[in-house]
Amino acid sequence: MRPDRVEVLWDAAKSKWLIRIETGEEVIRRHCEVPKNADDQTLRSAVQKTVVDEGYELDPVSVSIRR
Repeated sequence: MRPDRVEVLWDAAKSKWLIRIETGEEVIRRHCEVPKNADDQTLRSAVQKTVVDEGYELDPVSVSIRR
């Protein structure tokens, strides 16, 4: 199953990247231990791993990155 939307954004309160996986009305939030200055490819790889761990399929290019 593919999520409707996936985005990654910096959570200043926790000083970690927050990955949001939206499927219908369900939103899964996971933090990851990637440095704040990580490049897009590193972030997309972390998102891909997290999404697969949650049981979804994802095209890494479709990830929205908000800096």
